[in-house]
Amino acid sequence: MQNAPRVRTLVSPHRLNSRRGRIVYWSVLVFMLVTFTLVFVFPLYWMVTGALKSPEELSQIPPTPFPTGGFNWDAYAEAWDLLDLGTLLKNTVLYAVGAWLFTMAVDVTAAYALSKLRPVFGGAILGGMLATLMIPPMVLLLPTYVTVLDLPILHVNLLNTPWAIWLPAAANGFNIFLLKRFFDSIPRELLEAAEMDGASPVRVLWSIVLPISRPILGVVSIFTVINVWRDFVWPLLVLPDTEKMTVSVAINSLSQTMPQNALTAALVIASLPTIIVFFLFQRHIMAGLTAGSLKG
Repeated sequence: MQNAPRVRTLVSPHRLNSRRGRIVYWSVLVFMLVTFTLVFVFPLYWMVTGALKSPEELSQIPPTPFPTGGFNWDAYAEAWDLLDLGTLLKNTVLYAVGAWLFTMAVDVTAAYALSKLRPVFGGAILGGMLATLMIPPMVLLLPTYVTVLDLPILHVNLLNTPWAIWLPAAANGFNIFLLKRFFDSIPRELLEAAEMDGASPVRVLWSIVLPISRPILGVVSIFTVINVWRDFVWPLLVLPDTEKMTVSVAINSLSQTMPQNALTAALVIASLPTIIVFFLFQRHIMAGLTAGSLKG
């Protein structure tokens, strides 16, 4: 009879199960959780409380951990009026929603074709898409800008139009890879049964593949919306018109002419939508990324 393999750890199971071991274990665990939570939450706390301080108190050294003069909400109203945040948020929502729609249309169909329809040279096409992930984004910035400046074949200038945001967002090799990986896990027999009933490839995609793929579709949707919302360099290049700027570009452009507390309040307002989206859909991120198989 073979002996069971021994697991080598820094602390033996016997010592870990003792009273002293449990105390040390939970103390270290709580300490690490609290420490890392404070490290990640503190910038958000400092931004929110900084908007409640006066400009003098905000620039005070050493800084005060709490607003000493009470909670002053005037900075939020000032930031809203100075930056016209209503228009900027509307612009950014338009770009984010449009990018999401085009991403769903382009990336889902591309991943479905590569996974289930198996086109000629499909492996080479997928390899080319994945190769783009190895290239730093700043290297692709210039050729992408030239493409948007003079769209091939159509010879249309897309600057100062939402298309300059929507089309590059949809051409995302990482999203296609995530979707294809999930589609590969769908049993082929399930699709063949639908095809035997007379369903076309489009009907199979719409009625079978998409309902099953809700977790990964949620992940791709969240990534797309947040990437467009927080992007700065690309909107700065392709949307020079002040009336069509995104909220991040406009805040940076007017940061030198605004009081520090109003600027901080603008940053809080601009961050709220992405924070809300994250807290509402955070479970879908892990569910989609870890979903890799289906049970029959």
